[in-house]
Amino acid sequence: MNTPNDATQQHFGEIAQREKGLKHALSSGQMGMIALGGAIGTGLFLGSGFAIGFAGPSVMISFAIGALITVLLIGCLAEMTVAQPTSGSFGTYADYYINPWAGFLVRYGYWTSYVLAVGMEATAVAIYMKYWFPDSQSWVWITIFSIALITINTVSVKVFGVIEYWFSMIKVIAIVIFILLGSYMIYGAPNDASSTIGFKNYVEYGGFFPKGIWGTWIAVIVALFSYFGIEVIAIAAGEAQKPEVAVVRAFKTSIVRLVVFYLLTLGLMLAIMPWTEAGHGKSPFVQAMEAIHIPGAASLINFVVLVAALSAMNGQLYATSRMMFSLSRANQAPKVFGRLNRHQIPMNALLLSCSGVAVAAVFSVLFGETSITLMMSIAMFGTMFAWAMIFVTHLFFRRRWTQEGSPLLFKMWGFPYLTILGAVLMFSVMFSTLLTNEFHYTVIFGAPFFVLVSAMYFAFYRAKK
Repeated sequence: MNTPNDATQQHFGEIAQREKGLKHALSSGQMGMIALGGAIGTGLFLGSGFAIGFAGPSVMISFAIGALITVLLIGCLAEMTVAQPTSGSFGTYADYYINPWAGFLVRYGYWTSYVLAVGMEATAVAIYMKYWFPDSQSWVWITIFSIALITINTVSVKVFGVIEYWFSMIKVIAIVIFILLGSYMIYGAPNDASSTIGFKNYVEYGGFFPKGIWGTWIAVIVALFSYFGIEVIAIAAGEAQKPEVAVVRAFKTSIVRLVVFYLLTLGLMLAIMPWTEAGHGKSPFVQAMEAIHIPGAASLINFVVLVAALSAMNGQLYATSRMMFSLSRANQAPKVFGRLNRHQIPMNALLLSCSGVAVAAVFSVLFGETSITLMMSIAMFGTMFAWAMIFVTHLFFRRRWTQEGSPLLFKMWGFPYLTILGAVLMFSVMFSTLLTNEFHYTVIFGAPFFVLVSAMYFAFYRAKK
């Protein structure tokens, strides 16, 4: 007679069978770099400028809060992923441990969010290219780089892993160099009133909280957007060679690197230049290098932030194609998106996931430089919802496994209190977007979207389930 745990494992065995065909080719090192690649992108290199504008120097607290939420999410997601790796990941977990409607909403919300995020990264690429070609049209760069990344994703998952590894490596090396160079410049800066470099920038120009506590909290929205992407590692577990080893190792190393990289670089950046100068049409990292006056440094950093955007875009194309593939194999999307080409790539799902690039091109023509803020706003809701639901799903997941008395290879610490804390923080951030002028489109777009998706579920897919 089957125990409840036997039934659970049998169910996920069926999921693995229906998603059969994807090649398990990603190594542990590549998995770690994919996690970093997803989380170190436009959010840090360009979005940090928006966050600084909201909070001033206290943006470091904003990013620390974002890091706390991210660490809690990593713990919950790692526990579930190590127990049951699947390309459907947190969408599949919500489907099974909460109910099919929840899984449907998580998957479609996340997929739509990342399709738009692909377009946002493409828009950022165009902004970076204008550093060298100021008179060029944004849609030209959006088209060129999008075709290049789509080509990479169509070859094989192994090629994707190699490219993403080196993209991420370039970012890591650049951030380390920035930390070392920035530390040296601050240490050697003259300690007098004439110098614009130094930790005095933290309290000058309106103090540490120039926009108040509310400004610090609103900057958490941008901070979280910067960390979005790290969850891609859980989706990639479905194509990892040894997911139970690779996932835990990737999550653990990512925690340290993300916290150090984000907080250290922001702290140094704010000491190198006044916060009032950040985020005016270019990356604050480039502005910081311009402030140091080292020949060629600003151009080199601009190349790095370009690579960062391409890396994040590359990972997002991967994530959206696999999520749509999982939806199709679960009979929650047309079957055509569940087909694999001869390279074992869900080609149709990938092409559909490129639709955000077209949105970006149209937005760049209609809204100019403000298009990236608008795209960021409408792209956030689905991922915010998915993150919040990961915490909720973890509560259901752990309750089920505890009832069954089944051992877990990796366990989230501080359960259930830290899981609940993560959920409360995420839902609070989502609600806060309504109270801002810059991000109110997040819920204005998200709420009707989820009503539409829910109607689609109950009209067409509930009976099938």
